[in-house]
Amino acid sequence: YVCSTWGNHHFKTFDGDVYQFPGICEYNFVSDCREAYKEFSVHIQRALNSNGHPEIQYILMKIKDIMVYLKPNLVVVDGRIVKTPYYSSGVLIESNDIYTKIYAKLGMTLMWNQQDALMVELDNKFNNHTCGLCGDYNGIPIYNEFINGDASYNSITYGNLQKISKPNAKCEDPDETQALPSCNEHRDECQKLLTSPAFADCRLRLNLEMYIQACMQDKCACNGKVDSFCLCSTISEYSRQCSHAGGRPGEWRTQNFC
Repeated sequence: YVCSTWGNHHFKTFDGDVYQFPGICEYNFVSDCREAYKEFSVHIQRALNSNGHPEIQYILMKIKDIMVYLKPNLVVVDGRIVKTPYYSSGVLIESNDIYTKIYAKLGMTLMWNQQDALMVELDNKFNNHTCGLCGDYNGIPIYNEFINGDASYNSITYGNLQKISKPNAKCEDPDETQALPSCNEHRDECQKLLTSPAFADCRLRLNLEMYIQACMQDKCACNGKVDSFCLCSTISEYSRQCSHAGGRPGEWRTQNFC
């Protein structure tokens, strides 16, 4: 029931596909896509921060008739800056120095670490009704996202299809012909990190392989630079998803690691 995005442009759909999409426009992350009345929508925009790492610049949500705009340490509801905790017509917004969380009575929870990682949990009454970077939530990986009828899309084509058209937006679509590198030389290191004793309680709760793949892509993208973002973002996501699935990750952060 969870869709997430984190780190170096990784996405995990409700149906469990994990892909990379390095777009920096505004995109439909997840929306209710039934024709008649859409109960909610969540848009995101990423940008590179001063260290050259992708971060979520803002999140724009519509919940029934309420508009919520989130930036780090800022919550705006229907055009007014509000203090948290904030509650109005079925929407509760909480925030602290690290996370902003939104609970909507219609069956959605959103959690953002005010940097790179966003997680949305949806009630299963929205099965088959969603669209966006999170996919259609029909329980079947790949179908309707990356294979649709006779057409098949790579992750970049799929991501570009989710762009919100804004007449004056200055952003380029990522190149659909560029394949992301396969990074097998980092497999051992990533596997070792993600199977450390701290994560013993996570092994059976999550699909380990997809996080190993994401970690390998991170290592490749960083070209051997020693940079905590390269390793820590995917391991942090693994830890968050493990907690979310009822697991208890041990202390994996240390003074000199993450």
